[in-house]
Amino acid sequence: MTLPVVPPLAPMLGRRADELPIGDVVYEPKWDGFRCLVFRDAGSLDLRSRHDRPLARYFPELAEPLLSVPDERFVIDGEIVVTSERGFDFEALLARVHPAASRVERLSRETPARFMAFDLVALGDDDLRECGFAERRASLERVLGSARPPLQLTPATADPAEARRWLSLEGAGIDGVMAKRADLRYRAGGRDMVKVKRERTADCVVAGFRVYVDRPLVSSLLLGLYDDDGALHHLGVVQALTNRRRAELLEELSALAVPLRGHPWEHGILMGGGTTGRLAGAAGRWAPGEMALDWVPIAPVRVAEVAYDQVDSGRLRHPARFRRWRPDREPRSCTLDQLAPASAEAVELLGRARST
Repeated sequence: MTLPVVPPLAPMLGRRADELPIGDVVYEPKWDGFRCLVFRDAGSLDLRSRHDRPLARYFPELAEPLLSVPDERFVIDGEIVVTSERGFDFEALLARVHPAASRVERLSRETPARFMAFDLVALGDDDLRECGFAERRASLERVLGSARPPLQLTPATADPAEARRWLSLEGAGIDGVMAKRADLRYRAGGRDMVKVKRERTADCVVAGFRVYVDRPLVSSLLLGLYDDDGALHHLGVVQALTNRRRAELLEELSALAVPLRGHPWEHGILMGGGTTGRLAGAAGRWAPGEMALDWVPIAPVRVAEVAYDQVDSGRLRHPARFRRWRPDREPRSCTLDQLAPASAEAVELLGRARST
């Protein structure tokens, strides 16, 4: 490739904030997908992940739209997302990264991806990284003026009220809001954007714990929520605890230890597995008779308020963060509907993203 910017290129990142910055700022929804840098040089096309892994072979349906853009030489920064009948579907997106070409081809039809463009790094022979974001955004709008789905331009606004509305959709395919100064230059790998995320919490039943193999300390708490059928669904863990708290929890929770027989999870945990795999610190996929019990069942009587980020098919994508005990909550009142996102609204926003 003869582009002025070529791989490897570390994408510009964001630093976490709880509140929207106000001023000469442009806001964009932060999509919950795969970060992707597109390098096109005439008929050559290269898609790279945040960590410079090639992505083009996994998303062949994006090649024709990107090669149909009238400008033949560019570097665009964006996000690959997948939607299904459930709304935004991160698990379906993960499933797209598969070594078998036949499966990749089938999934490109069954769960097609979209590319949400949000920055222009280079155009023709021009390296745009020293230009301000407002200038890069205007150029990106011109480049994608005739684009059609699955290639779309991400929404942008200078209105904080609209950005706050996008924040209310967090967890439904939107992972917060990105705030960019109008004069922001593109600094590869730099955390110069602001990533605004609100803490999401849920009251969960603590129904077990794990202990470190080499010392008497709790390593993680196993969390559950009741589904519509009254079954306790294992959704994830709390893992980040101080050693002092781990010792206290071992003393507190050991008194609640019960036999596996009669426990809500006596017949197994996460029997169906999941695309996101085993969550660090969790009990994993456990079935009676298949492997030794690596966790301690406790009576499901304690409720903890925890903070979390993303949920995929009723499972936490990452370990939750312990906030406090909730002795005022009845365990049976802790249900999965606490995690339900406003998915339809997020998909509607995706549909309104500029594509003409």
